[in-house]
Parts: sequence; structure tokens; C-alpha cells
Amino acid sequence: MRATGVGDETALAQIVRLVDEATSSKAPIAKLADKVSGVFVPVVIVIALVTAAGWLIVGESVEFALSVAIAVLVISCPCALGLATPTAIMVGTGRGATNGILIKSAEALETAHDVKTVVLDKTGTITRGEPAVTDVLHRSEMSAEEFMTLAASLEKYSGHPLGEAIAAKAEEDKLPLKPVEGFSQEPGKGVRGTIDGKLLCGGNRKLMEEFGLYGERAKELEEKLACEGKTPLFFVYGGKFIGIIALADVVKPTSRRAISELHEMGIKVVMLTGDNERTARAIQREVGADEVIAEVLPQDKEKEIRRIQESGQKVAMVGDGINDAPALAWADVGIAIGAGTDVAIESAGVVLMRSDLLDVAGAIQLGKAVIRNIKENLFWALFYNTICIPVAAGIFYPSFGLKLSPMIGALAMSFSSVFVVSNALRLRLFKPKFAAAAVAEDGGEKSGARCNIAPITVEDKTEVIKETKGEDVKMKKVLHVEGMMCQMCVKHVTQALKNVAGVEAVEVSLEAKTAAVTLGAAVEDAVLAKAVTDAGYEVTGVEPHEADKAEVSRKLKIARGQLDGILRMIEEDRYCVDISYQLVATQSLLKRANQDILQAHIRHCVREALQTDEPNPKIEEALKLLERMAQ
Repeated sequence: MRATGVGDETALAQIVRLVDEATSSKAPIAKLADKVSGVFVPVVIVIALVTAAGWLIVGESVEFALSVAIAVLVISCPCALGLATPTAIMVGTGRGATNGILIKSAEALETAHDVKTVVLDKTGTITRGEPAVTDVLHRSEMSAEEFMTLAASLEKYSGHPLGEAIAAKAEEDKLPLKPVEGFSQEPGKGVRGTIDGKLLCGGNRKLMEEFGLYGERAKELEEKLACEGKTPLFFVYGGKFIGIIALADVVKPTSRRAISELHEMGIKVVMLTGDNERTARAIQREVGADEVIAEVLPQDKEKEIRRIQESGQKVAMVGDGINDAPALAWADVGIAIGAGTDVAIESAGVVLMRSDLLDVAGAIQLGKAVIRNIKENLFWALFYNTICIPVAAGIFYPSFGLKLSPMIGALAMSFSSVFVVSNALRLRLFKPKFAAAAVAEDGGEKSGARCNIAPITVEDKTEVIKETKGEDVKMKKVLHVEGMMCQMCVKHVTQALKNVAGVEAVEVSLEAKTAAVTLGAAVEDAVLAKAVTDAGYEVTGVEPHEADKAEVSRKLKIARGQLDGILRMIEEDRYCVDISYQLVATQSLLKRANQDILQAHIRHCVREALQTDEPNPKIEEALKLLERMAQ
């Protein structure tokens, strides 16, 4: 274990500092209350003097006149008016911190309640920000290993998330990398370098156009992959097009639901990204954003924010990267993802510690609740003074002989302050209320299902390489964990589960509040739950992992698309060898899907059957299926 910060540099110290800054700052509505108080106090003094003089004129004693004047001054003490705003802000920011929403200023809290448009960055905000290789297409005269070795050797030096994902894939497959000479980057295009005396380039379609290789085949492939929400990278080696690597960034589990919740609140959602138009549109369809602004350079994001503001709307910008900092600072409310860069966090007025987009809706709801509470407090303070000052001045004395003593006025004044503080304390009960129905982790129908483009080859002799891994029969379970607030909590839960005998792998999601556990041996649910509970967190449920079903569905959808493509190839009288390649790939995919189904059957049904002594036909069914697959 290594300490990354001490003293004031720790996450806890920073949270305390942010809350302290927020509670000590003043919202615009508080400044209005100060102005009202600045006028109110002199007016009350004048009323008290006029009241005393009036009673002396009508013949009352000096004692009576002074008593009435003092009662007016005491009962109109602006304590409630002064407490109306700061108490609500203090309680609201504290409640926000409890829910993982750090409010850096009272002004941001007030502005949040009036937001009409939320602008979301894509990478790292809507998506996880961790792209992974999804598809590898290469020329048939070159093996998949050779192609990936060349691509990873070049992309290793790029420093870009896409390049790092390719390098990570090669490292995972234990591919030896080659030395690169003359490496260089071309902004807006890609990277290039020399390997084995030949120039290797990797990048977007602008790179292909530079070499004159962006033909109909490459265009059709790019459109297909982009429609599936994937980013294609083209590679040219020795002046020859050698293949494509497609990468995709997985959408966060709660992104679609968060956007739906913002829609329920009457808020427009705009996605702002530097990615290509088709990929951005695919993500837009998947998450349900109202508008997408794609292919935006980092320096232009601020301009887009200003453009929206010019229409008269209050804008909240949500981002996580350094390139988002100017837009975060320019927006009416900047909201930074807690897992983002320090520059982005410093530029924002609100920080989401859980990196969950649902907290954007929660922050806006909190702002609305605080402002509503402040208005209630101000109304009570002004209503109280409007009623009580005439009573203290003796308006009922001539008719009913009722006179308010200064002691009674002091009691009434105290009651007003207590009422305001008590009303502000109601904010401690605040919880975000989400009206939108929960959305499955895969976000429902994938955008790629809308693309009706058949799988085709890069050139005349190119094959699609699918990832094949050895699969062991392992039990997977998902624990629903409450109480996790930051990445340190994730580490604690991960370590607690890894210490349980039989646990081979643990994947904890702060956003989804889950811990997915891969088991090499049978482990009782109670044992897993106890490990998490002993670490200081609450387990609300344990259930089987749903990845099996999702993975089978994904493979079958791909196979269906491949079969449609094969039928089209036959109708177009395409090269027989190409058709045969596609048939082999489809057959392999169907076989693996069948294996996944059988393995899920063994994991759940057969495992349960083996736990009882009674004979069970499910075991015989599994054995028969194994026999047929072996034939």
C-alpha cells in the first residue's frame, strides 16, 4: 500500500475544505437578504421612534411610550432574516457531501436550481473512459498476431487512450513488440513511425485520404463500425492498407437513466464530443440525448457553451478532462466528475465524488430544494415582521387595551429564529427522487442494431478476427453494496472480497454500487456478505451474474448480422473464398454461444442439482449435450 497524500492533501481533508468554503460563501439570494436587512433596520428604528413620539403626543406616559418602542425594536430583530439563507446553505451543502455531491460555492448551488440545459462530455462522463478493442480486421496474407504486433508497437508511444487500449490488448495476448524509429504524431490524423524499414501509419480517415486509400470498402466499414458506437483506426504499412482496429468505450450503467431523469425535470441534454459524427450519433441513440455536437476541438467546447448561453438558457457543463476545464469554468454551473483530472475539478463549482451521472440530477434537485427552503424562510421572516410590528406598536391598545411587553416580543422573536432554523434542518432529510425507471446495464437495444450494413472484408482477401479465449467453468455473483463514496471505498471492498478463500477476481463499480465476484470454488453468499460488512459497508443483496445472458445475446446478434451479410454476398456473386471465410467465422461464433449457454447451465442449474442427494434430470441433460458437442 502506498500513500498518495497526507495532511491537507488527503481526499477527506479536501472534502472538508470544500464544504467549509461552500458554507462560508454567499449565494446571490443571500446578498439580496443583506440588502433588505440594510434597509429594514433603519426603517424599524424610525418606526420605533415615530411610535414612541405618537404615544407621547396622545398623552401616554414616557414609560408607556418607551415600553412600546422597545417592544417594536425587540420583536423586529432581523435574526430570522439573517438566518434564513446561511442555515439552509449550510445544511444543504452538508447533505450534498453525504450523498457524494460536493458544492464548492453557494452561488453554484443557487444557479443549479435554474439550469435548463445540461451539456455532457462523452468520454469519461457518459462512457467509462476506458476504450477496449472490439474488432480486428486485417489482410489474409498477414496473421492477426503480425497485424496486432505492428499496430501495438506504433500506438504504444501515442499516449492516447485508444492507442493505450491497443497496446494493452497486445500485452494481454503476450505479443512481442517491435522497435519504432522516427515516431511522430499528426494532430487530427494519427501517428506514424518506421518499423523494419517501412513506414507504418495509424489513424482516422484523414490519414487514409492522405494516402489515397479511402475507397468505398473502407468507407462502408467505417460507417458500419461507427453506427455500432465504435471508433475505427486505419493502418497503412509500406504504402499499403493492412487493416482496421475498432475500439469502443462502454457507456456507464446509469448514463441512460440519468439522462431520462433530466428529461423528467424538463432539462435539455446535449452531448459534446470530439469523436466522429457517426460514433457520436450512435452513443446519442443509446443514451437518449436530445442533441449531439460532434468533432469539436478542445478549444471550441467553450464556444459551444457560450452559443447555448446566448439563447438565454442557464447551462450546466459536466466533464472530467483537462480539455473540459475552459467549458466548465465558462458554464453557469460547472460539474466535474470526481474521477477526473485535478484541473477539471478546480474549474468546476460542483464535484461528483461517485462519478455517477445520476448525481447530476441529484445536484440540481438539491439546488431546487435549498432555494425553495430559503424562500420559505425569507417569507416567514418578512410575514412575521409584517404582522408583529403593528401589534408591538400598540395597534390594538385603543380598542382592546392590549399591549405587547418587550419580554413577550423577545419570546416571539426567538420563536421566529427557531422556526427558520428548524425549517432549514428539514433539508437533512433530502434524498434525490428519481422518477425515471431503472435501465438495464446494457442500456436496452444497442445503437448498432439499427445499422443494416452487412459485415464485409477490408479488401478482397481480408478476414474478421474474433477474440477466442479459453473459458473455465466459474461461478460469478454480484453483490449490491451501499456506503461506497470514493475510490478508496472501492479499494477496501475489493481487498475484503479478495481475502475470501475461493475468490479469484473482483470488479467493483462505484457508479452501479456493485461488486462482481468470480469464484473458483463454491462460496456461500453469507460469507461474501460478511467480508464486505466487516469492511464497514452494507450488502443489500447477492445475485447471479447477468453477464452470461448478455454475452450470449451479443454473440447471437453478431451471428445474425453475419448471416444476413453472407446472403447478400451470395446474391452479389461475391468471391467464394470470402463467403467461406464468413461462414467459418459465423459457425465458430455460434459454437461459442452454445458453449456459453451450456456453461451457464452448469454454473447454475447443475450446481444446484449437485447440492441435493435426489436424482435430477438436469445432470443427464448436460451430459447428453456434452456428448453431442463432442461429435
